[in-house]
Amino acid sequence: MFRRTFIAALALGSVGLVAACEVSAETAVTPAAPTMDIVDTAASAGQFNTLVAAVQAAGLVDTLKGDGPFTVFAPTDAAFAALPEGTVDSLLLPENRDTLVAVLTYHVVPGKVMAGDLAGKKLAVATVQGSTVDIDATGGVMVDGANVTTADIEATNGVIHVIDAVILPE
Repeated sequence: MFRRTFIAALALGSVGLVAACEVSAETAVTPAAPTMDIVDTAASAGQFNTLVAAVQAAGLVDTLKGDGPFTVFAPTDAAFAALPEGTVDSLLLPENRDTLVAVLTYHVVPGKVMAGDLAGKKLAVATVQGSTVDIDATGGVMVDGANVTTADIEATNGVIHVIDAVILPE
């Protein structure tokens, strides 16, 4: 008697568990819409403090909060720290603002380019700075030799791809 009751309770419990875990197809495949622009998304991530400070020093905040869409290849704080000592401090000086703007806008491509758009391709893509970046997505994704470590962080006005190095225009 105890054995049958336990098995029946176990069977009923399993059905209840399955029913409780059921998720509609609509809920399962609909990602949340982004709620922040590129600058706010980067600022809230916690790993782009240097990038956000540089964007502020360059006077590019309003531009990157604009309608876009933009694709930003965003170097992490660790990527900036890997630059030769004094490079970041020098770039942040008011007299080097034009150079800072050139470096930062070299990391930005007009339009919203998702990782899937690049898969299997080698491209030279025009940047906001005016020159091109080389993208190799034939085995992972690299931008001018920097690895994309996290792709497709969507913002209301574009997308961020995290890179592990600061890329520099020639």
